[in-house]
Amino acid sequence: MPIVAPALSASEVGRLADTILDAVNLAIVGKRAPLELVLAGILAGGNVLLEDLPGLGKTLTARSFAQTLGIGFRRLQFTPDLLPADVTGSFLYDQTRHDFSFRAGPIFTNLLLADEINRTPPKTQAALLEAMQERQVSVEGATYRLDPPFHVLATANPIEYEGTYPLPEAQLDRFLLRVSFGYPTQTEEWDVLRRRMNRRTEESVLEPVVDAGTLLAMQAALETITVEDSIGQYIVALVAATREHPQVLVGASPRGSLALLLLARAMAAMAGRNYIIQEDVKTVAVPALAHRITLHPDMWLRRIDPAAVVVDVLETTPSPASAAMPTHAGLRGG
Repeated sequence: MPIVAPALSASEVGRLADTILDAVNLAIVGKRAPLELVLAGILAGGNVLLEDLPGLGKTLTARSFAQTLGIGFRRLQFTPDLLPADVTGSFLYDQTRHDFSFRAGPIFTNLLLADEINRTPPKTQAALLEAMQERQVSVEGATYRLDPPFHVLATANPIEYEGTYPLPEAQLDRFLLRVSFGYPTQTEEWDVLRRRMNRRTEESVLEPVVDAGTLLAMQAALETITVEDSIGQYIVALVAATREHPQVLVGASPRGSLALLLLARAMAAMAGRNYIIQEDVKTVAVPALAHRITLHPDMWLRRIDPAAVVVDVLETTPSPASAAMPTHAGLRGG
């Protein structure tokens, strides 16, 4: 039976988002801004790539969001010998019925953690593509729908190359955004140790804040977020500028424009607003566009990365013409 999602206002989404982030911050110390981006990706209905060094909380982030969102969670460790059937499931012979029956794989959940996704061959990586884009799985001619909500949080280590398979551009483009956490400050790292000692156990268990139905309602509320024409044109101009940048070989596709729009709507809702402002777009521009850009080969020798190109595009693209923002009672932020 499909989950019926009640209607929520932007201010209600903002309050729930704050509560979710406060809960996740009990496990993840000092990373509020990256966590906001991860939640924005989930609210926008997308998949998130967590790319960072080992031990910085990528796996813990996925588990913490699953717990606070009150949705199903499975972790799949990607290894060089992992097969597509290990992800999607397969048909097995039932000796009692003398027939083949489908046994669902770990992808049949609400939040799938694809841990170290770049350690498995492209054929197995591709097994995720249909699920990430179409929310369905095809096995031996049969198609199975994935129950909503469904999201993939994938982790990747950017410094290890031996025994890894870089994600092809087609699959990178399926991730709504790419997020990194970075090292904690010394104060934050001591807070991690202090919380571990006080907890007296390795596992950090968080209580659910919402459930699947409420999450779907929060996602549906994003469709009510107003987008002024000037903001929409600014989004298009930013993405077009990545294609014309002299350091870029292949710029972001229209899927990049859509990602900016969806994520900016999520940021607005999380702020309790039912309209997008320029800062919403700027906040999500690097995580939404950097992984969709291919630079000229000599740019790598000069240590220029795609994120720097997006920053340059933000600085050189004219701001949208100021439009009078709608006034709404009960909004929490501006």
